[in-house]
Amino acid sequence: MNRSASSFLLSALSGFASLAGKASFEGLATFGDRMGDLMWYAMPGRRQYTTQTIIERLGVPADRAEQLARASFRHNARSFLEILHVHRFGFEDRGGRLHIAQPDLFDALLRSNRPIVGVTAHLGAWELFSGLLGQFDASRPRIVVVRRQGNPTLNALIMRLRSARGAEVIEHRDAARKVLRGLKHNGMAGFLVDHNCNRREAVFLPFLGKQAAVNVGPALLALRAEAEVWPIFLVREDDRYVLRFSSPLDTRLVSGERAQRIETVAAFYTQAVEEHVRAFPEQWFWMHKRWKTRPVASEAPKGAKAPEEKDLSV
Repeated sequence: MNRSASSFLLSALSGFASLAGKASFEGLATFGDRMGDLMWYAMPGRRQYTTQTIIERLGVPADRAEQLARASFRHNARSFLEILHVHRFGFEDRGGRLHIAQPDLFDALLRSNRPIVGVTAHLGAWELFSGLLGQFDASRPRIVVVRRQGNPTLNALIMRLRSARGAEVIEHRDAARKVLRGLKHNGMAGFLVDHNCNRREAVFLPFLGKQAAVNVGPALLALRAEAEVWPIFLVREDDRYVLRFSSPLDTRLVSGERAQRIETVAAFYTQAVEEHVRAFPEQWFWMHKRWKTRPVASEAPKGAKAPEEKDLSV
């Protein structure tokens, strides 16, 4: 696609996003549900994969797995659309559309003067997470690390939408140095830590009863910056968004050799994700092939060699 065509497409997509972003939260949710139903019928392979994975990983009967799978298609479609509302959602909605489930932990996060690594998952309203992070103390770097979209025009639009509330959104392949620099300046960095990754980036850990490739980039950066690691999840409950926390991990207290410390931190955020997926299974991104990367036969069941510095990507 040439430059003029790309510019036209970006303008067209931006116009649509601006128009759609004016829709009410209720209207967007209804449209997301219908979009999810369409995906359910139009993607039989993903439908079957999602249902079977839920049966295997949660140990539920087939009829219950199908209910959860169909609900997850609806929730995931809502999540994709909610990027259009990043600019309209924030802590000003607290007490109304936004509820803080653990206000004591939220207050502790606000009071913390340490570097913060916030870890979350493709669970609930994950696209709105960047907007919340962007509203924290503007004197501190606030960074969200994301994966690049294949289409450059679409990627440019998504990056702009995600940064609407002040967070700096950077692509994961360029993230290590920028995030570490931000953390060293007492910053905050947010990561999605539940996606599959290649062996070079991973340590293999149990997740929902099966070994999964867990990205160690956030763990390594947190350790190098001596950061606190905060599991944070934004889920839907009735007509509200609920911000949920797990107690943080202070990486200064993690002991052992380098590989052991990396694995400890990665296991910490993987367990936090599992706990929330089990609590809200209908809101997780089950259609993603989370267990695609497998450990080689020569690897121990739990471990993988810590990546070399040159191989780090987050």
